[in-house]
Amino acid sequence: MGLFDFIKGQFIEVIEWLDDTGSMVYRFPVYDNAIKMGAKLVVRESQAAIFVNEGQIADVFGPGTYTLSTQNMPVLTALKSWKYGFNSPFKADVFFVSTRNFTQLKWGTTNPVLMRDAEFGMVRLRGFGNYALKVNDPALFLKEIFGTQQDFSAENVAGYLKSVIVSGVSDLLGESKIPAIDLAASYDELSRAAADKLQAHFMAMGLWLTALTIENISLPEEVEKTIDRRSSMNIAGNLDQYMKYQTAEALREAANNPADGGAGTGIGLGAGMAMGQAMSQMMRQNEQQNGANAGGTPGAGSGGGAAAPGSGSAASERAAQVGGVSDGGGTAAAKKFCSECGQPLAPNAKFCSNCGTKV
Repeated sequence: MGLFDFIKGQFIEVIEWLDDTGSMVYRFPVYDNAIKMGAKLVVRESQAAIFVNEGQIADVFGPGTYTLSTQNMPVLTALKSWKYGFNSPFKADVFFVSTRNFTQLKWGTTNPVLMRDAEFGMVRLRGFGNYALKVNDPALFLKEIFGTQQDFSAENVAGYLKSVIVSGVSDLLGESKIPAIDLAASYDELSRAAADKLQAHFMAMGLWLTALTIENISLPEEVEKTIDRRSSMNIAGNLDQYMKYQTAEALREAANNPADGGAGTGIGLGAGMAMGQAMSQMMRQNEQQNGANAGGTPGAGSGGGAAAPGSGSAASERAAQVGGVSDGGGTAAAKKFCSECGQPLAPNAKFCSNCGTKV
């Protein structure tokens, strides 16, 4: 330092801090770290000042203006310190500490946390959120965290605080026994419980955890896909009806897109076959039900006791027609019907044109 700095350093200081850096702590720079007797200290709102005199915390000041008392006299102390190279042995420092609320600090799990869930078994969870803090005990904060650094920000301690929060939240989730599928409905309750649980850790550092928010707790991608498939099945409801609906939709799409070429034709044929099988099954079920209803009901006779047309079952009528009995009682050409669906057959047909059954 030059002569000009030495002369300037002999004036009595006015010590203040305009908090425009976003720092939590700021050490006021003084020539030779020797604050003079009678120096004025100005502390603003949302600030606290720690006066360290000769290596020890002398006092902590709140908002206001104060006069400091040290053994450093202007000019005289410097001259008496010639044997120390004009370096005063009576060191004094002032540390300004911001007591405002520091918000929008982030926390999150670096690695998944292994949890035991009642429904899914062993699952890995990831979570993240925000937290806010403020300095509650400036002197304890100086001793435990920032020491004698020139300045100190929340980012300097954010890594350690994040690990403390993740550890506390993970322990809380394990103790709560809340199913993973129901965690989203308990974010607020878990956030408050986590803040209460972690408060003691923050107070031991001179800090106060003013807020903690859980934004999201997520399951692994594989588990989420399984949940999506299960949800789709639940939404579909009756799978039989759902398949019929999908078949009908495929037929409609194939009919509306005749220019899709061979691929579209193949899809349409496949959907048509599936639809035909479904329709055949439905018709067989209906016939069986009608046969069961009509089998125990005797038909009404006519004249010579022959069964009147329509009085017996559909199968009986088809059998009579195949045997050559016409409605008028005369002999007619034999007419064949499909044994599966009842569709009339051509005289020389080998397969049913409706259901494809071999004749």
